[in-house]
Amino acid sequence: MQHTRIENLTRPLSSPVIAGLCDSFWAKFKGLMFSPCIQPTEGLLFQDNGESRIDSSIHMFFMNYDIAVVWIDHERRVVDAKLAKRWRPAYVPMAPAQYTLETHPDQLKNFQIGDVLSFETV
Repeated sequence: MQHTRIENLTRPLSSPVIAGLCDSFWAKFKGLMFSPCIQPTEGLLFQDNGESRIDSSIHMFFMNYDIAVVWIDHERRVVDAKLAKRWRPAYVPMAPAQYTLETHPDQLKNFQIGDVLSFETV
């Protein structure tokens, strides 16, 4: 799996999020389901072909823990961020997104609507 280093250009992070890139149907389908935990600076970055509210929505079935979810548009601007609780049916962003970052709940404070992010392949 390819990994991406995510930085917040608007409000720099103390350490970047290193996220596995999920760009295939099966990688997106599995996501973090059934994983035992996630480290504070790790995550998954889901990439869609275009911006959408429905295609970038997530579910929390079969999750063992809560996560921070950050939705990002094609300009890499944060359009929504929420704490997703385990076993909740669905979360849909307020605005269309092309990327969805799932990461540790502690990261939620580091991303706000309007922040501009950078992605770098590592």
